[in-house]
Amino acid sequence: MAFDKAILAALSDDENVAIKRLLEKGVKIPLQPRVLDDLQKFVLRGETDLRVLSRIVSADPGISAMLFRIVQSAAYHRYQPFSTIESILQAVGIKQSCNLVQAIAIASALPSKHNQKAFEAFWARSHAIAQLAMLIADERISVCNIFPDQAYLAGVFHDCGVPVLMQRFSTYCKAMHLDEPGCWTTIAEEDARFNADHCVVGYLVGRHWKLPDFICDAILYHHEINRLDNHAARTMVAILQLAIHIYYRDQRIENPEWSSVCSSVLDELGMQPDALPEFIDIILENYQHTD
Repeated sequence: MAFDKAILAALSDDENVAIKRLLEKGVKIPLQPRVLDDLQKFVLRGETDLRVLSRIVSADPGISAMLFRIVQSAAYHRYQPFSTIESILQAVGIKQSCNLVQAIAIASALPSKHNQKAFEAFWARSHAIAQLAMLIADERISVCNIFPDQAYLAGVFHDCGVPVLMQRFSTYCKAMHLDEPGCWTTIAEEDARFNADHCVVGYLVGRHWKLPDFICDAILYHHEINRLDNHAARTMVAILQLAIHIYYRDQRIENPEWSSVCSSVLDELGMQPDALPEFIDIILENYQHTD
């Protein structure tokens, strides 16, 4: 598959080597579905007629249904209820709605090939983390300046390199123990077994799908918050890490990464440690009410 030279030129030498290695292994980057291509073309040329844009989105019943489900979140409570796609576009905003459509579309662009159950579990996890990230962003918007649609987009895409690798390597799911409750992939184990890195793969997917730069950087470094000095990307990773932590807590699963990132996450989100338990309770209450 060919990639935009400007995208490749923006990568470091190490990243270029990693990407070349992945392409040589036959890793394929998913294409955007037609409904998203059409929507982006109309938006880029300045189309603001909500009737036209809503017809484009409505052409895909699966995306439309999921969009209605997302906007039932407490993050959009001030605009509810929504009766039509047009009403969502008007209340949430065209650009923001496009972000949500992008997040929805990636799942349909990566259908399962080997392990249907593992794919379903992966997307359930991703959408749950995205919902939690959206609620965190809404609660901390005055401090973090990250909007709910951006957080949802990052939440769905942050681990999208995993299903890409699942498609490429039939043994990836079993080797990474993804079919076992509470287990998750590690970069070191990925590299040892497959000479691959789901963060780099996810970053490339994000660049190819034209996600905002700071979200792409957050995808690349979502396990390495202290390597980021870009404020928006670092804040996004903080939101993702807290969302992941709350997800694990809701699932009653230990989060092995939290102790190493907790201090950086709270600093970035402008939170004191003693305020965290109450904040988590608020997010979980809103999440469970939506769910």
